[in-house]
Amino acid sequence: MPLPIEDYAMISDCQSAALVGKDGSIDWLCFPRYDSGSMFGALLGDETHGRWLLAPTEEGASSTRRYVDNTCMLVTTWTTGTGVVEVLDFMPHGNRSADMVRRVRGVSGSVELGQDLRIRFDYARAVPWVRQVHDEAGHGIIATAGPDAVVVRGPKLKADGETHRGTFTVQAGETVDVVLNWYPSYRDAPPPLDVDLLLRSTQAWWEDWTSGIDHQGRYHEQVIRSLIVLRALTHEDTGGIAAAATTSLPEQFGGARNWDYRYTWLRDASLTLSVLMNHGYLEEATAWRSWLLRAIAGDPADVQIMYGLAGERDLPERELPNFPGYEGASPVRIGNGAVDQYQADVIGEVMVALQEAREKGIKSGRHAWPVQRALMTFTEQNWERKDSGIWEMRGAERFFTHSRVMVWAAFDSAIKAHERFGLDGPVARWQELRSRIEAEIEEHGFDRDRGTYTQSYDSKEVDASLLILPQVGYVKATDPRMLGTVKAIEEDLMPDGLVMRYRTQAADDGLEPGENPFLACSFWLVEQYAVSGRHDDAVALMDRLLALANDVGLLSEEYDVHAGRQAGNTPQALSHLALVRAADAIEAGRDLRPRGAPVG
Repeated sequence: MPLPIEDYAMISDCQSAALVGKDGSIDWLCFPRYDSGSMFGALLGDETHGRWLLAPTEEGASSTRRYVDNTCMLVTTWTTGTGVVEVLDFMPHGNRSADMVRRVRGVSGSVELGQDLRIRFDYARAVPWVRQVHDEAGHGIIATAGPDAVVVRGPKLKADGETHRGTFTVQAGETVDVVLNWYPSYRDAPPPLDVDLLLRSTQAWWEDWTSGIDHQGRYHEQVIRSLIVLRALTHEDTGGIAAAATTSLPEQFGGARNWDYRYTWLRDASLTLSVLMNHGYLEEATAWRSWLLRAIAGDPADVQIMYGLAGERDLPERELPNFPGYEGASPVRIGNGAVDQYQADVIGEVMVALQEAREKGIKSGRHAWPVQRALMTFTEQNWERKDSGIWEMRGAERFFTHSRVMVWAAFDSAIKAHERFGLDGPVARWQELRSRIEAEIEEHGFDRDRGTYTQSYDSKEVDASLLILPQVGYVKATDPRMLGTVKAIEEDLMPDGLVMRYRTQAADDGLEPGENPFLACSFWLVEQYAVSGRHDDAVALMDRLLALANDVGLLSEEYDVHAGRQAGNTPQALSHLALVRAADAIEAGRDLRPRGAPVG
């Protein structure tokens, strides 16, 4: 059985990512990319679906873990009755290959460790042929199936059915390396790695990257870790940003709300871009803009809400019945059917992010504005269409208020591009449509009886996405309409003190009702509190949210308050970028506290 979601830590080489459990088992790894077929898939089933366990053989051994400074390199310290060892797990950065290193270092005494290696390629549908090898690095095994192959070098492993096991002992001061290299099966196995060199270069790369973070404040440590997560989920070569490292971790335990998040959503990537720019990472912003221009090149009518990490368009949703699902939550899915939805807000998010990039001083290439003009032409032609909304509802399309506001934001950003940078376009037409949409929103998307914006036109429901309205400049956070919206969200969507996306029991979202609070939404409320002068409420909610992170600072998509555990895909980019925005808002909102309020 897999561990609780919060018991996993992520390591990454900015090409892919692995989840390492507190028990020393790597239960999720896809090589060579985040969205490749899994090689270790026990996360969605059990050990028969692939894993790599490396831990002391002594029963009752205890462990603690931490990241190496500001890196994505994980150290697990094991304490046994006979001694203490450290296991350093890392994926070498910049090595231009797909590798995993597990370095064991004896700290005191003598500790016997065991390995249980079960390689299952292609989402556990391919059991490889394995053979023993011996080269200048010593013992190893090579596992091959279809297009995939790996070589594992280190202490000797012996076959036990379809599993390879072995034990070895580490003394104080001794170091033992176990190294896994993935490679295409039609090529020769790669030569042994220089682990010392790669360890130094990987640590130096991460520490150099984090040294450029522009942030000071109360939540500095959490902001740094969140920015590392966002960088770790950004594909080094393509610039595509994965929404999470996993697929099909359930939003509701035992339920069917299980989705594949290993792709690039224009919405999430645009928000990530904004956060990175605000903390000094203009190079990453430039790379993402280049990714965007490549991905959406062509007819703007063909723009999708999401793409593969290199801009792939074909992401059909399929079910994998060979996986029972995390704790039985099925089906397990790869691909994502939302790729075929029309979500009217997406172009707004892109336009807002690109306008912010200009204002940050990022120079536009000669193709950037023509692409944006094409997007605006499409928006002009489709501004009256219903859509599926930010939450990708699988029911009937509607006029979602958040989506309508983001259409407004698209026109607003285009107008600002003309006014501030002299870029050409039918500005009078954009101004007219911006005014018409605003009037429409105020007439149909605002409940005057209750004083709140609504989830969709002429409905009585509220939606957490309404918290984004001040973020894009549609309404001030202190506006009575926004304060009324916050009050309604507090009354309707916070039964346990955290924010639900919407009331699933009252929504036509095409699925059975029931899910857990969505962490990003609660961080949006923190931001709203902070910028509207509710500093103490912002800090109190922020502190509660940060307490939900796991022992190494990672957050998944949702949180089950009653069970006291994380839920949904992990680590979730949207949760971490919303955390950063919330922390920034608290710092900026300190000046909005009432006179005489204590500094906190």
